[in-house]
Amino acid sequence: QVRLVESGGGLVQAGGSLRLSCAATGLSFSASASAMGWFRQAPEKEREFVAAISWRSRITRFADSVEGRFTISRDNAENTVNLQMNSLKPEDTAVYYCARAPTISIFARDYNYWGQGTQVTVSS
Repeated sequence: QVRLVESGGGLVQAGGSLRLSCAATGLSFSASASAMGWFRQAPEKEREFVAAISWRSRITRFADSVEGRFTISRDNAENTVNLQMNSLKPEDTAVYYCARAPTISIFARDYNYWGQGTQVTVSS
């Protein structure tokens, strides 16, 4: 089984930047051979797609709300996935989750492994 652990969350002022990381443990091939994604969920709101990246980093997808501000990357040798968040806004405040899917997707239902989440708070 693959275990995903997010880190890098915290409190940041609007306009600032934050980098989230996701470390995968278990079978290395299981992580490198799968697409990875980031989702977020604010209190009392539905879980929302943020970004996704294919196995070989050839394809990336972003939600309209973060397009041009966030970037996603992965290092398969280290079994890590990163989310670089720039020009942060208060509406970006949420718990951010790392997840794994067999192929790249924007739908949460296609992801079969999830981390426990890391809190990101953006102050105005």
